[in-house]
Amino acid sequence: MKHLNNFSKKSYLLVPILVLAFWFGSIHEVWSQNTPSKETQNFTEFKGKILDAQTKKVLVFATITIKGTNASTVSNAQGDFILKVPNSLLKNAVEVSFLGYETLTKQLDLRTSNDFNLALEPVAFALNEVDLVIPKDARTLVEETLARKGENYFNSPTLMTAFYRETIKKRRKNVSLSEAVVSIYKSPYISNRKDDVALYKARKSTDYTKLDTLALKLQGGPFNTLYVDVMKYPEYLFSDAYMDLYKFSYGTATRVNDQLVYIVNFEPRSYEAEPLFKGQLFIDVERKILTKAIFSLDLSNPKEAARLFVKKKPKNANVWPTEVAYRVDYREKDNKWYYGYSNLELSFKIDWNDKLFNSVYTLNCEMAITDWENTDRDQMPRRKDLLRTSMILTDEAVGFSDPDFWGNYNIIEPEKSIENAIKKIRKQLSKAKEKGVVNP
Repeated sequence: MKHLNNFSKKSYLLVPILVLAFWFGSIHEVWSQNTPSKETQNFTEFKGKILDAQTKKVLVFATITIKGTNASTVSNAQGDFILKVPNSLLKNAVEVSFLGYETLTKQLDLRTSNDFNLALEPVAFALNEVDLVIPKDARTLVEETLARKGENYFNSPTLMTAFYRETIKKRRKNVSLSEAVVSIYKSPYISNRKDDVALYKARKSTDYTKLDTLALKLQGGPFNTLYVDVMKYPEYLFSDAYMDLYKFSYGTATRVNDQLVYIVNFEPRSYEAEPLFKGQLFIDVERKILTKAIFSLDLSNPKEAARLFVKKKPKNANVWPTEVAYRVDYREKDNKWYYGYSNLELSFKIDWNDKLFNSVYTLNCEMAITDWENTDRDQMPRRKDLLRTSMILTDEAVGFSDPDFWGNYNIIEPEKSIENAIKKIRKQLSKAKEKGVVNP
C-alpha cells in the first residue's frame, strides 16, 4: 500500500499495491514449525445462516452481536456465520441487523448451537409517509453528513479487536489464504491522527504450485480495509479539491431501525481524466449519518490504474486491474456509530508475452470488528510494535498447523470453497512432510 505522502497531488483512497515477483522457493516456504499455544476453551460456538424470512435468500455481511456486549461477527458471502459466545453470556440474546430489514433479537439456545439459523423480515414502508426536510441537492446531504462526524461517531480513543482475512484466487480456485487477529487503536473521528494497528496472531496457507511461478503479495495488510472508513478518512474519497469532480443524485430509500436511509449515487463528471470512484452512500437523512458505502474505481484508463496498483512485475508480462471494489459498514452503540466491517476486491489480468493464454487473479481482503472498548492513548504499545502501512501479511504469518489457533476470538466463517482449499493444501503439505520435503 502506498503511503499518503506518495499521493500528495491526488486524493485517492490508499490503494493496495500488488507485489509480483518470480518465486524460486520450495514447498517448505509455506510451512511453519512455530505453533501457537492452545487456549482454554471457555466459550460455545453458535453456527448458522442469516436468511430473508420471506424469500429464504441468504443475507451477506449481516451483523450478529451478543446483546449487551460489543462482541460481534458478520455473515460471509454464503450467509453463514460462527459466533463464539463466552459461557458466562449464554443467557444473553443475539441481535442481527441488516440494511433494509427489521433488527432481530433471539435468545441463545444450546440445543440449536450447530444449526442456529436466523431469518429477518424486510422493512415495509411508503415513501409518501416521509415528511423530513431533505436537501434538494444530494451533494449537500453528503457534505452535511461528513461535517457531522464529530457528533455522530466515536469521539474518544477506542481499542478494537478485529479479524482480518486475505484470499487469492486464480480464476475460480483458491490458492492462498492469510488471516490475522489485530488490535486497532482507533483515534476519535474528529481527530486528524491516523489509526494504529498491532498484530496479535496470524496464519497462512498458500499453494504456490498454482501461482504460475509468481509470488503475489498484497502490501498494506489490514490498512487496505481500515482506510476504507470513509467517515474517518474522507480525504481519500471526497477531499474538497475532488468534490467538484463528482455528480451526486438520489436513489431509492429504505429503513434501518425505524430511521429513513436514502441512497446517494455518485460518479465522476468525466471519465477522461485520472481514475476516480463511483458508487452508493447509504445516509440516515434525519441524523445525517453514513451507515454504509459501496464504491469502485473507474478503470477507463487502464494504464493509469495499473500504475497505481502494481509495484513490481515480471518483465515479460503486463498487468491490468479489471475490478477494484470497496465496501464499508458502520454499526451503532449507545447512539454513536463506528467502523464495523469493510472489504476490498481486486481482480486483475496478467498478459504474458510468451504465453498464449493470460492469467486472471482475484484478491479479496476483509476486516470485521469483533469487540471494542474505550481506551487511553497512553496504553498504546511502543511504536516499534505497531504495524507499518507497508507491511505484507504473508511475510508475517505462520502455518495452519494448530486447529485451536484462534482461541476465544470471533472470526468470519470462511466460504466453503476456501475451507476446501485449506484442506487440500494441508493434505499436500502433509504428504510433502512425510517425503522429507518439509523439515519437522
